[in-house]
Amino acid sequence: MEKVTNVYLTDYIPTIYTSPRTILYTQNGKEKSSNIFAERNGVIIIVYNSTRDVLVLVKQFRPSAYIQQVAEDERYSEVDTNKYPVKLGVTIEFCAGLEDKHMTSEEIAREEILEECGYEVTVDQLEKIGVIKNLTETTGANSTLYYCEVTDAMRKNKGGGVDGENIEVIEMPVEEVITYASNSNYVPSPINFMYGLYWFLYHKYKKDLK
Repeated sequence: MEKVTNVYLTDYIPTIYTSPRTILYTQNGKEKSSNIFAERNGVIIIVYNSTRDVLVLVKQFRPSAYIQQVAEDERYSEVDTNKYPVKLGVTIEFCAGLEDKHMTSEEIAREEILEECGYEVTVDQLEKIGVIKNLTETTGANSTLYYCEVTDAMRKNKGGGVDGENIEVIEMPVEEVITYASNSNYVPSPINFMYGLYWFLYHKYKKDLK
């Protein structure tokens, strides 16, 4: 991971990926409003390397995860990265990407696997799990989940992302992933990671797990 410095929390700066909006509506005769982020839909891919019995994961710094670890009264001046080390904002996730191109979700998933994880697959090697709703107070975007099994022979590059992405590929034995996800104190991964892991263990992983 690169060194992160000069961390500040500021007013929202618009981007092409999220748009802050307020929805006005009437529910049971009462006027209401809800602040949302109109996010793009995306894909998430569970990548399993059967050659070495590992799940192919990505590790990266997530600013939103980091700032939640900083005391609220210390977020609006420069954050002390010695007191709050960068590792507090590093997450482990499945390969994923936004549907931000004129491509099918399968084609985007295939591209993300190559760019982030370094494996070249075909769209017919992707098994669609389903579509889940990122249903929170602020976003209702959809994520299409896929499963893909790869081998060492399909590795074409080291991965790590494109266009300045700073992604580290983590190939973790399945038993280690289970131990990681079983930490009752804190698991620095999104809820879709937990869902995807349990889906994989229930539907695909045939070993006797104790």
